[in-house]
Amino acid sequence: MMYYQRIILRQSPALALNQLKPLRAIAQFNIKTEETINDVTQSQEWSQAKPFTTIPGPTKFQLIRGFLPGGVFHKTSLNDFAVLVRQMYGDLALVPGVFGKKDILMSYNPDDFRTAIRSEGVWPRRRLMETLSYHRSVHRKDDFNDMIGLLGTNDEAWSKIRSAVNPVLMQPRNARLYLNKMLEVNNEFLQRIREIRDPKTLEMPETFEDEINRLTFESIAVVALNRQIGLIRRDRDNADAKRLFKVLRNFFDLVLYLDINPSIWKVVKTPAFHRMMKNYDEMYDIIIKYINEALERIESDTSRANVDEDEEKSILEKLLKIDKKIAIVMALDLLMAGVDTTSTTMTGILLCLAKNPEKQEKLRQELRTILPEKDSLLTLDSMKNLPYLRACIKEGMRIYPISLGIMRTNEEEIILSGYQVEKNQDILLANNLLLMEDRYIPRAKEFLPERWLREEKGNHGTIDPFMYVPFGHGARSCVGRRLVELEIEITVSRLVRNFNMEFNYSTEKAFKNHLINVPAIPLKFKMSEVEN
Repeated sequence: MMYYQRIILRQSPALALNQLKPLRAIAQFNIKTEETINDVTQSQEWSQAKPFTTIPGPTKFQLIRGFLPGGVFHKTSLNDFAVLVRQMYGDLALVPGVFGKKDILMSYNPDDFRTAIRSEGVWPRRRLMETLSYHRSVHRKDDFNDMIGLLGTNDEAWSKIRSAVNPVLMQPRNARLYLNKMLEVNNEFLQRIREIRDPKTLEMPETFEDEINRLTFESIAVVALNRQIGLIRRDRDNADAKRLFKVLRNFFDLVLYLDINPSIWKVVKTPAFHRMMKNYDEMYDIIIKYINEALERIESDTSRANVDEDEEKSILEKLLKIDKKIAIVMALDLLMAGVDTTSTTMTGILLCLAKNPEKQEKLRQELRTILPEKDSLLTLDSMKNLPYLRACIKEGMRIYPISLGIMRTNEEEIILSGYQVEKNQDILLANNLLLMEDRYIPRAKEFLPERWLREEKGNHGTIDPFMYVPFGHGARSCVGRRLVELEIEITVSRLVRNFNMEFNYSTEKAFKNHLINVPAIPLKFKMSEVEN
């Protein structure tokens, strides 16, 4: 078509216009014909697929009975529940909604992951944390002023917030502006390790998980609020922090119990529901104090008004220029949702490196090229070329994923595992359950960072990109991803450069599952100094 256009346009414009009309008509006819063929093909595939009503799964009675004492699902974690459902019903199962909740379609088929994710619209939808939405839209409506946040909204309301925060949070260049602030926090963490390790065994105390949580919270606070709270060394007995870490852990337990498992809170406000509202209240009251202090500093410091946008302004400060309500709720959500998730990710990577000393040493050799001395400073330039560091992080996140998978609500009719699925169906893609299966990933149980290196991928097989999505996928992926990646890169690189890490205990059942996975064993890492 373009070839003939170039020839005809060399003639007079009027003649060219007349001669192009038939060609355009032919092109439009071809496009319509192709669309018609696709519609017919899809219609045929749909008609040949099995009806939605034939998808296997428990009845409502079987589900409720299963969660009662003596039932097959009683006191199971979300992961264990998903494993049992797969064993009982196969790679596609329908779990019925009870007590006002929608059905959940659970898929363990990588082909389904691809289909569901590719069918996303402009505003990908997913099942919401309904207790969170209730807390912000009903229970504390006056505090939130209809600004529910990303975790509790879909559609246009979600899009408005996401469009506002993406330029601030999702650009790698912006995230790396916070390198120096995170390094200050990390320096304190290394000092703390040297202070609390056993002088004889060099092992960390059983409470080391708390130290990692403090590191994570401080790193988020210094970026979100431009302030170090002092939880690592200076203000360790901070009462608000102790309460906050406790309610954060309760938060994930209660979300699982009320938002995922069968619960009657939509019908009757149960004691667990009231505990959840109190838990949300405590989280909000503690974190909003830090946010309000930051707002007062920003408003009183007139010298900040002319600071270049490329300087290390806090996320709160940057978002205030866009929308104050969005700024406050995003700072709140970063501090609320980013502590346990990042701590778990960090712990998994460190366990992998501690249990694989040859991989740890290989990483140390790479780090020596940019950090010739143990106390050498990381810079934006030096961090650009660290392929093995990033490969170790990816592999650690594969072996110890943060959760079961990702949720989606399909916006069009799709076919999953040969079954018809009408639009607006909640779908749980249990992709992370497959990451340790050899049929999908060669030598899946081995820690092989090399599988992520471009020059060695052919030797270790390929991983389906729709199966490995540690931060979610597409427009609905984790909004704090860039900050989490930076924090993990800083911490892992500095720990490996300074310490030889060992873990001389079993890592079997190292994590327990609530809504997310959290450490279930004492993190007694042995931290011996590396000779320069």
